[in-house]
Amino acid sequence: MLKVKKGDNVMILSGNDKGKTGEVLQVIPKSEKIIVKGVNVRKKHVKQRKQGEQAGIIPSECPIHISKVAVICPKCGKPTRIGFSIEKDEKIRVCKKCNTKIK
Repeated sequence: MLKVKKGDNVMILSGNDKGKTGEVLQVIPKSEKIIVKGVNVRKKHVKQRKQGEQAGIIPSECPIHISKVAVICPKCGKPTRIGFSIEKDEKIRVCKKCNTKIK
């Protein structure tokens, strides 16, 4: 089970974008990768397909591995690991540092 979900704020732990933060736009569970807004941006050369469509060089975010990111806790504001607890037959994500619920 993946501990990172769409909409989470994450911090990049390693690579060219180390230290940057951003929102998770998409989670790809099969390859254990995520796409983060404004991180790992590559330029893609796009050809005009239909009339009126724009051609040129378009920047786009590429996937990065989940192990390279840490979720930022909304309460303490620090990158943290995620744990799980069970309340009323529901599995809830919990911050390992301050022990608060993460939506």
